[in-house]
This record gives sequence, structure tokens and C-alpha cells, in this order.
Amino acid sequence: MGAHSPVDTDVLVIGAGLAGLVAAAEAADAGRRVMIVDQEPAASLGGQAYWSFGGLFLVDSPEQRRLGIKDSAELALADWFGSADFDRPEDHWPHRWAEAYVDFAAGEKRSWLKDQGVGLFPIVQWAERGGYPVTAGSDGSTNAGHGNSVPRFHVTWGTGPGVLTPFLRRVMRYVEVGRIVLRFRRRVTGLLTDGGAVVGATGEVLEPSAAARGEASSRTVVGTFEVRAGATIVCSGGIGGNHDLVRAQWPAGFGDPPKEMLAGVPASTDGLMLGVAETAGARQINSDRMWHYPEGIVNHSPVWPRHGIRILAGPSSIWLDARGNRLPPPLWPSFDSLGTVRHITSTGYGHSWFLLNQRTIGPEFALSGSEQNPDLTGRSVGLLLKNRLGDGPTESVRTFQEKGVDFLTDPTVEGLVAKMNHLVGEDLIDAAQVAETVRLRDLQVRSGLGKDPQLVAIAGARRYFGDRKMRTVEQHELLDPEAGPLVAVRLQVLTRKSLGGLETDLSSRALDSSGRPIPGLYAAGEAAGFGGGGMHGYRALEGTFLGGCLFSGRAAGRAAGGRG
Repeated sequence: MGAHSPVDTDVLVIGAGLAGLVAAAEAADAGRRVMIVDQEPAASLGGQAYWSFGGLFLVDSPEQRRLGIKDSAELALADWFGSADFDRPEDHWPHRWAEAYVDFAAGEKRSWLKDQGVGLFPIVQWAERGGYPVTAGSDGSTNAGHGNSVPRFHVTWGTGPGVLTPFLRRVMRYVEVGRIVLRFRRRVTGLLTDGGAVVGATGEVLEPSAAARGEASSRTVVGTFEVRAGATIVCSGGIGGNHDLVRAQWPAGFGDPPKEMLAGVPASTDGLMLGVAETAGARQINSDRMWHYPEGIVNHSPVWPRHGIRILAGPSSIWLDARGNRLPPPLWPSFDSLGTVRHITSTGYGHSWFLLNQRTIGPEFALSGSEQNPDLTGRSVGLLLKNRLGDGPTESVRTFQEKGVDFLTDPTVEGLVAKMNHLVGEDLIDAAQVAETVRLRDLQVRSGLGKDPQLVAIAGARRYFGDRKMRTVEQHELLDPEAGPLVAVRLQVLTRKSLGGLETDLSSRALDSSGRPIPGLYAAGEAAGFGGGGMHGYRALEGTFLGGCLFSGRAAGRAAGGRG
């Protein structure tokens, strides 16, 4: 095992994901020498952003206006605060970051991304609809409730790689001229300090690895390294791939963490760098705030351990808990992800079910991730028209129906419930109860109007062009024989994002326990809770994770480069 000679650089960036690449490019733009270190091999350059669906939260965009969507910064900020529900003393900087981010999303974000070469799919999607009352209290308090009042989820033309590639291109131009240096297989284990300032990092050199993008790589140590830097930016990501840490920080009120969870991010998203930063004096806040999805399914072709894929479902499926009870309003598909996770895990079980029929799957089931959407990722108009405007499911969804362990079909409720119980190994669900739920629901549909709140919500969704054409099926009886067979999909909790992180000011400077900036230390991306140590509060509005990496990475790079 050998020790490498110390090296010097102006700016050290820890983590080669999207936030790290943006920070590095911005610091290099300011003329600074930059070194990027990452524990993974070069194949994983770009981190989680590569695997993402590429959703971006924008406010009052040209795409929205063309579709008749009336949005504003005022409405978006009300939605954000209604979802965040900031209620802690340490929410000072998260609150400030939320205001700054909404201002960015309603202002220069779109033009800045367009200048980078990022394009957008023209039909804006409606994620996290909420469904809760808008209230004002006699004490002067207000609460706009969780969720997006209007569609704001702009899908990048090219999905996650379409967001990532322009920043990779910027970084590689500087690599070619020697202003940015990339060092892979470098795992930071300590931050160097001098007189209270952070002056670099030390760590372990891991053995070379041929692991493909996202695959777990070796942790065998073959040496050590030390980097001295005028500024150090922590962009190491969150904890979603470390289920032990997820369980240790599991939020109160969510019951016990499930014994089995799926991972929506690679194992390298381990959260260990957050502890390293804390040891150097940085303050981590809101670690119990996290963003997981309830609609995870087992990947039939896994890349990383416990690899799960999220179903992006339209609003029509009946959602049942593990015992076959229908979830209460407004816990319907695409309305309140975290509220649904809390309800499900509080039942004592870690799984739930979608109940629908084959006719519904076509327009209403999509899968998250760049690799599950080859039409959008490959920017193929022809494939997109074939996949999205037909009656049947996309090729990716069809493959999961054929190969995935979670999809079950049967012409009858009784037969389907028997298969559901068999899959989980227990007779948890009573077929007669589910049959009665379906019968009562179909009576509501048959009436042509109905009082069922889910059906009312679906009717509201179909007033929007994007939902009517791409995301919702025309309402019909679940037991309509021409719409069959019946389909059940087992869903598990899918770990994804940390909403808390290292506390930072608006210049992305990491703060100590007394709230003072630590000289030389910055944080961005998920490691900073996407800004301030948790700008989303308790809940996110979707499309804000990639955007949070872009915004906080830009702020950190400019500040560390002397332009902040």
C-alpha cells in the first residue's frame, strides 16, 4: 500500500455527480484550478443524474403558457411552503434557499439551461398533486397544503443524460487544457484543517475497478492520498443506497422502517462523507427528513443491489394496503408520495398494491429512469409517438409485465387475490372484501357522475390536456370484460433522496454548530439537502432534485471560485 505525494489545487470538489460537475465548471470558469475526486470508477461519472427521468421544476414557463397553465412565482412559493411545512429553528437557511430556488425556477433557470443546450419535452407533467385543503387560521397563519396546484414537471428531452451531458462537456473542455483534473477511486476519509479552516482532504485510494456504471465497485484499499486546496466543496450525495443509515435516521411517525426496501440509487450513495464533514465541524441538520417512493417494483435486470424502479402511475388505479384496505383520500397515485409512504409503513407492512386492469396500464403506467424511457432518452420522435400515443403499454412496461415478479393478472378478483397472497406468502387479503370495493367503485363509474373522491379527482385531472392525452384513461368499470384482464402490482418502498444535509448559507458555505461559516468549506447538491441543509422541508414538489443540484452546485462553484 503506497502513499501518494500531496498535491495542491485551488478548488477540490468531492463527488463527480451533477452538483460536483456544475460546481467544478463554474469554479473553472472563474480561472481556478479544480480537482474532482470520486470513489467510483470513471464509468460512473455523472452519478445518479444519469439514471434520472430528467424532470425539472419550472414556473410560468413558455411550455406551461402554451398549454394554458396559469402559474406564477407567488403560487409556486405558496405550494412550496405548504409542502415544506418548515417548523424548526434550524429551518432558517432552508427557508431562505427555498425562496431563492423558486425565484430561480421562475426566472433565469430555463434560459440558463437553454444556453447550456438543455431542451424540454413540450407537454408539462403534473406530479405531486396534493389534494389537501388550502387554509388560513384565525391567528394569521396560512397553509396552501402539499402539492403542485398546476403542472410544473418539465421532462428534459434526453432525460437525465440530457441534463448531464452539457455539464460533462464543459468539464471535459477544461480537462483537455489542464484546468480541471479528474481523480477516480479516491475515497475521502478526512478533511484537513488549519486554524479552524478546511484546507483540503485526505483519504484512501481504492483498487482499479471495471465495474460498469451504477454497479457496486470494490472497496479494497491500495494506497492513500492527500490534497491541499484553497476551497473544498462537498458534493457527495445522500444516503439512499445505505439502508442501514436510512433505518437509523427513519422519521418519527412513520412506524418501523420496512424489513425489506428497494434501492432507487446505487450502493455508492452511502452518506459516509456527511459524517466526515461533521467530524471537521460542519453541522448536519434535518437528517430525519427523507424522500422515498411507495411505488417501487423489483428491477428484472438489476444493476445495483436491491435495484428498484418506480412506477409513474396515472391516478386511476385503486391503491390497497397489504391487508387489502383501500388507502384514504388523497392517497392516490401521483398525489402525495411521502404521505402514502407514511400511511403504508404505519400499517406494520412494507408493501402495498395497485389494482387496475389492462386497459388502464397503457396510458397510465410509465417507469422512472433514463434507461426505461428510450424514446425520450434517445430523443426519438418516431419511437415516442409509437410508445406514448398507442393504446397499449410502452415496451419497457410490457417487459416488466412479462419478466417482473410484481405483476399479476387474472380475469377474476378471486383468482387475482389468491395470486397476491401467494406472492407474499401469507393470506393477508380477503377476496370478498376486495370484490366489494371494486363493485362499489364500479357503481360510481356507472352513474356517470359519482361522489367517490378519487373519481372526482380523475375528472379534474382530465380537464388538463397533458393528462387527458397522455396520463389518464377514460373512466370505465374495472370489471368491464373488454378492459381485462385484472392486474395487481406489488409495490415496495423505494429509497431515493435525503431532504436534510449539511447546513449552508446562500453562498453554499458550510456552517458550524454556532451558525458561522467554516472557512474553505462548501457543500452542494444532496449533501446539502440541495441547499441550506433541507430546502424542501418535509416534502418535495418533484422536478426539484436535479434542479437543486444545478442551483446549489452553481452557487458553490461561483463562491469557491471567487465569483459568489
